[in-house]
Amino acid sequence: MKNPFENAMAQLDKVAEITKEGEIDREFIKTLRQPDRDIRISIPVKMDDGSVEIFEGYRVEYNNALGPYKGGIRYHPETEINEVKALAFWMALKCAVAGIPMGGGKGGITVDPKKLSKGELENLSRGWVQKLSDILGPHKDVPAPDVNTTPEIMAWMADEYEKITGDKTRATFTGKPVEAGGSEGRGVATGLGGFYVFDSLRKRLGLEEKNKVVIQGFGNVGRNAAEIFTEHGYKVIAISDSKGGVHNENGLDIKKLGEHKKSAGSLSGFEGSKIITNKELLELPCDILIPAAFENVITETNADKVKAKVILELANGPITPEADEILFKKGIHIIPDILANSGGVTVSYFEWDQNLKNEHWSEKDVLDKLKKMMEEAGQKIFEKAKESKTSLRMGAFILALERIQQKMRG
Repeated sequence: MKNPFENAMAQLDKVAEITKEGEIDREFIKTLRQPDRDIRISIPVKMDDGSVEIFEGYRVEYNNALGPYKGGIRYHPETEINEVKALAFWMALKCAVAGIPMGGGKGGITVDPKKLSKGELENLSRGWVQKLSDILGPHKDVPAPDVNTTPEIMAWMADEYEKITGDKTRATFTGKPVEAGGSEGRGVATGLGGFYVFDSLRKRLGLEEKNKVVIQGFGNVGRNAAEIFTEHGYKVIAISDSKGGVHNENGLDIKKLGEHKKSAGSLSGFEGSKIITNKELLELPCDILIPAAFENVITETNADKVKAKVILELANGPITPEADEILFKKGIHIIPDILANSGGVTVSYFEWDQNLKNEHWSEKDVLDKLKKMMEEAGQKIFEKAKESKTSLRMGAFILALERIQQKMRG
């Protein structure tokens, strides 16, 4: 399987292939084939037993034509530089698509955070900031949470940055707890932003009524999406986490399922549902399929078996370029990640803006602004795809690249 960065570059090549020379300059495409810089660091951490472990960390700063680098930090045993580069590239496009004045970055540490105590996790998080503090800053590079990083971790990082630099704006890290300068509405932003985009495009994509939804992923994004779609009258018929999933054709009670997982430690055994594998889940007949976990879950080997009418990508890069082609030919609409899950970075931008202005907006203000921006971006991308006679993904890429190119030309 291709690594995520090769997939990202295949998408970039596809844009070059379908656009005319005057629209997207070939030299500009060439400059986007590498990040501005990628940094690898080693982080020594004193463990609870007195030993010292060395962890590998990363920060990729991809492109800052539109504003400071922006992007999450993920803690995962399989995190490596190519994944981080791909995510930083997509982040640059995501900010451009959402219409926010920020660039693309991403960070990570190769670690299984579940194996660390709270103290070790805090030391590791502060160690990442210590090694990178000179490149970070509210007007340089603004990290945020991602897979396995939490508001608490962001608070530790913001505190460490302030200790090192004396900067008291708290605007260098977003996704912080509200009491530490975080924004209202940040927890639900990715799932809710995805719903706003989907809802604004639903009829244009041929879905007339409230439909059946299947979700892969039961972390913050997947669970929020499940609750939001259910609240709006949709039936979530199947959902999964990393261990597997559950299916009930009549719809699942998401709140009760969350309580069941908390007490049982897994989704299986939930009353009235049958166990389903992640592989089977992706192939269920449904109206809306929402991959909300990891990259490369729909590939050329299973794309032909997907029976959804619309795919809403709340994960980053869940569909490989080869699978994209197959799904496009099958007439399955994909609302791409760089649009669908940009609600998180949009509210992160709001948080950064509030911190710099020393303001605090109400949740209603935040979500009203989010809805407006997501709906506008969705309509622009639909029109761009229609005008270029291409997929929504390519429409989103063209729009984003045009905006970055214009800024780089000055």
